[in-house]
Amino acid sequence: MAAKDFKFEIIKEIGVLSEGSKGWRKELNLVSWNGSEPKYALRDWAPEHEKMGKGITLTEEEAEKLKQLLDRALVG
Repeated sequence: MAAKDFKFEIIKEIGVLSEGSKGWRKELNLVSWNGSEPKYALRDWAPEHEKMGKGITLTEEEAEKLKQLLDRALVG
């Protein structure tokens, strides 16, 4: 599959962590990449989701483990 054939669909917009001065926002979304099972994606997005920056993609299990780790790390 050529890079120009790359497709994504934001299934659910979960939330915005921050916004930069040029309107790009660091968001957590549920995204389907090239028609695959949706995964959690934490990355920067241009204002209308027309472009994206580098980020991380997590399965449901990885997202749950990250939540557990953050819950422990952020206590107190």
